[in-house]
Amino acid sequence: MTSVVCSAPGRGEVDVRRGPDGRSRVIRAYATSPLRLLTPTNHGAAAWVYTSSYGGGLVDGDAVSMDVAVGDGAAALVSTQASTKVYRSTRGTESRLQAHVAGGGLLVLIPDPVVCFSGARYRQSQAVRLDDGAALVLVDWVTSGRRASGERWQFEEYVAHTAVTVGGRRALHDAVSLRAAHGDLRRRMGRFDVLALVVLAGAQCEEAARDVRARVEDRLPSRRADLLMSAALLRTGGCALRIAGRSVEQVGQAIEGLLDFVPPLLGDNPWSRKW
Repeated sequence: MTSVVCSAPGRGEVDVRRGPDGRSRVIRAYATSPLRLLTPTNHGAAAWVYTSSYGGGLVDGDAVSMDVAVGDGAAALVSTQASTKVYRSTRGTESRLQAHVAGGGLLVLIPDPVVCFSGARYRQSQAVRLDDGAALVLVDWVTSGRRASGERWQFEEYVAHTAVTVGGRRALHDAVSLRAAHGDLRRRMGRFDVLALVVLAGAQCEEAARDVRARVEDRLPSRRADLLMSAALLRTGGCALRIAGRSVEQVGQAIEGLLDFVPPLLGDNPWSRKW
């Protein structure tokens, strides 16, 4: 495992290319504090990249920006070492990701959830551009905070924007805005402590997306269910899922089950040590 750290605020770059032996490799990994990049080996042909931060989370004024490039026919997993903790802040914190996946490439973005502490302000934007023939699996999720410490939905602001284009066409533009200024979040979120968005886009994911959507639609929701899921097709092919649940473990297991096609694509199981 390698660790790449440099010295200017919160910027990272990752470039993954496929070699002549068919394996994908990280040919560039650049990060400045507080961002850190790890590139562990794995049993598959895909390159794995894990992000983490010094101090264990984002503090007031932190802004992290990351650019990911996946070359022709390459495959990359981008995940996190642990949940993204956002501490109390007055100025706010910010995270931005931009990614480009070339034809035949695959990008799997499956981070751990964002955990906003009491008084936290967090904004996030993700923009992924897929060339024709490229594919994306994206998970984005947030928890109610440090529930065991009595900080359930006690943050000030969580705003997330996700945009995906496929072959130059807009496939998805999703926005989530949770602000205490708009009303008591605990009351508005009811019994749920985790919200998740799952996106499958691109040619390699079309069959899997149809299967996932069918499995979601076959579920018969019970009254006061602890887990709710819905699925919608994307006009470019693929689907977007919404999940609401009571715990990280419950939602994580649901995501892993729905994305059971991902380990064969990567050649290794990224959840084997997660849940």
